[in-house]
Amino acid sequence: MTTITIRHNPERSRFEVFDADALIGQAAYVDDIAADQRILYHTEVNEEYGGRGLAGMLAAQALDETVAAGLTIVPVCPYIKKYLGKHSGYAANVVRPTPAHLRFLSASLAQRVRQ
Repeated sequence: MTTITIRHNPERSRFEVFDADALIGQAAYVDDIAADQRILYHTEVNEEYGGRGLAGMLAAQALDETVAAGLTIVPVCPYIKKYLGKHSGYAANVVRPTPAHLRFLSASLAQRVRQ
């Protein structure tokens, strides 16, 4: 029997899915604190864990914690977009990504690479 947990890792700007102590998935983001927004840009779960609903659990926790933190959701990740399309309860907390969001995301990720 596996022990699946989902944890927020703010130091790495992601939500992580673990099977016991093994990292098996993540939902990565960049926060734009000045705008009170969280840009969710990549979600993945290891292929061998597919079909278990883990990506949905990960998305739900990431979105719930984003809203609880008072941040607006900016869905760039295709999976997060799809999830939001099926879960309208988040609609009041979502803004559509703009070119400015994409520039901010790109600059933030480029800065991480340089560090």
